[in-house]
Amino acid sequence: MKSVLIGVGQAGGKLARELVEYDERMGFDAVRGAVAVNTAKNDLRELPFETVLIGQDRVKGQGVGGDNELGAEVMQSDSREVLSALEGDITAGTESIFVVAGLGGGTGSGGAPVLTKELKRIYDVPVYGLGILPGRDEGALYQVNAGRSLKTFAREADALLLVDNDAFRSTGESLTEGFDAINEEIAKRVGLLLAAGEVVDGVAESVVDSSEIINTLRDGGIAAIGYASAEAASDPEENINTVMSNARRALLTGSSLPDATDADAALLIVAGDNDSIPRKGVERARRWVEEETGSLQVRGGDFPLSSDRLATLVLLGGVERSDRLETFMERAQEAQAAETDLSGDDPADQWTNDDLDSLL
Repeated sequence: MKSVLIGVGQAGGKLARELVEYDERMGFDAVRGAVAVNTAKNDLRELPFETVLIGQDRVKGQGVGGDNELGAEVMQSDSREVLSALEGDITAGTESIFVVAGLGGGTGSGGAPVLTKELKRIYDVPVYGLGILPGRDEGALYQVNAGRSLKTFAREADALLLVDNDAFRSTGESLTEGFDAINEEIAKRVGLLLAAGEVVDGVAESVVDSSEIINTLRDGGIAAIGYASAEAASDPEENINTVMSNARRALLTGSSLPDATDADAALLIVAGDNDSIPRKGVERARRWVEEETGSLQVRGGDFPLSSDRLATLVLLGGVERSDRLETFMERAQEAQAAETDLSGDDPADQWTNDDLDSLL
């Protein structure tokens, strides 16, 4: 899937850089352009692609200090500068745009939904969000920001692929080490997803291409992506159990949004050496994903790739009902209630009520 990335805010810029570097390292050429947008000048200095500093008249390049309403305002004011920076990247061959942002800070959580809305107004390709949820220990402001941004971002994007920081943090890691590890894991997942159908080492029996991704995410809402890999045997028949095991681990323990297994649609991709991929295993794993997610819209296929391992990706669309997401929205509401004395409603209702205000 030929995609253009827009990293908004510090976390968004860093993850976009990791995605670009992964795509270049693997030789996929699925990422066709990248731009980073921020209100803090220092956060743009080390990014190896075009950058846009917004809000200079308001915050003088110093950032918005976690104020995502201000982040939304400056993006609304300066969105034309961002769009101008994208003109050379978004071409007739572009198949999707990904707006990448951390949802806990100010610029990313406020600016990403605003920019997404503007991009959808102008471009006739899917505009997806890639959003990072703050961990439990990142403070009340981050929880409230993310709750508000999540509601707005999910509404404006064609689909919002979520990453829960708590799913990848290891005990004893510093914040910097933890975030770097998270970025590497997400780049591996999303990078392989974008590459599916772009580079083929061999002839896939059941081709996975951009249309499969778009159809899986067609109904919008919240999405998640899981990943697992294992060493492959030379005989594909010996890899049937490996593919099944990978599918289970990808969905149940390797997901960007843990415990999100009820889905409206899903896509299973098995990547590896063409002669090692067991087609019976792919179909068996696809049926298992169908049973586990309760969805009748489960697509599956293989992605031939020179490797001595087999990797399995599981993309889920429509996972708003997940316990993990409801728990997070409850946490965000409680954080805001501590400041505004809001009553505690059912967290599932956060998608339709105004206790956590929308940003737009």
